[in-house]
Amino acid sequence: MVSTRTAVLLQITDTHLFASVDTTHRGINTQSSLDAVLDRARTDPRWPPDAIVVTGDIVHDETRAGYLRFRKVLQSLGLPAFCVPGNHDDPAVLKECLSAPHVHVCGDTQLGTWRVILLSTFGEGEVAGVLGSAELARMEATLEKHSGEHTLICMHHPPLPMGSAWLDAPGLRNAEAFLDLVRRHAQVRAVLWGHVHQASDRRVDGVRFMSTPSTCAQFRPDSDEFSVDNLPPGMRWLALQPDGDLTTEIVRISTW
Repeated sequence: MVSTRTAVLLQITDTHLFASVDTTHRGINTQSSLDAVLDRARTDPRWPPDAIVVTGDIVHDETRAGYLRFRKVLQSLGLPAFCVPGNHDDPAVLKECLSAPHVHVCGDTQLGTWRVILLSTFGEGEVAGVLGSAELARMEATLEKHSGEHTLICMHHPPLPMGSAWLDAPGLRNAEAFLDLVRRHAQVRAVLWGHVHQASDRRVDGVRFMSTPSTCAQFRPDSDEFSVDNLPPGMRWLALQPDGDLTTEIVRISTW
């Protein structure tokens, strides 16, 4: 029997870990900043969530050591975790190292009355994202199979422009094919992504489209040229209501 209670989801994204715990990225020790974000999450009254979703750029240098350390972090939380690759990831190494009990790569899952679909937008040798024909077909088949479930779609690259020329140029190359599938399946309630290192939240044709801050450095919104913001690392909490409504909050660490 499907639970009719609210399902709670925690999104973290763009952790940019390295083989060494001492390596910094844009002036931030990415392991320390991830630890600080998760420490903050554990103090939240919504902890523990029903699941954690990780939307890509998990390990910046594509090393097994980085992925294995991240797996230990996830397993230490004792919660189901669902991951997708980003452009900085190595999807094969990611899948090999992270596939473990309670840790899943791509696929889909049920949370309460919701179906969560996790898509890979990784494009070989590209910063830009692409949804291959197999991923689009899997998305469509899942939507058709679970047409009676409210749906949240999670991926790395943004399907909508962010208003920053340097980010939008290498966006999701076949975004229109993705958006066409969203429009044709009325149960899609929201789309969630990483990559852009900033928070955004808008509605298009009744669908919620959201991006989330990185657990390390942030990018300045509405900047045509690359620019780092001074906002601290963060995460997104989501409450998936049984009736298909969704409430969400960005939480940042206060001391950094």
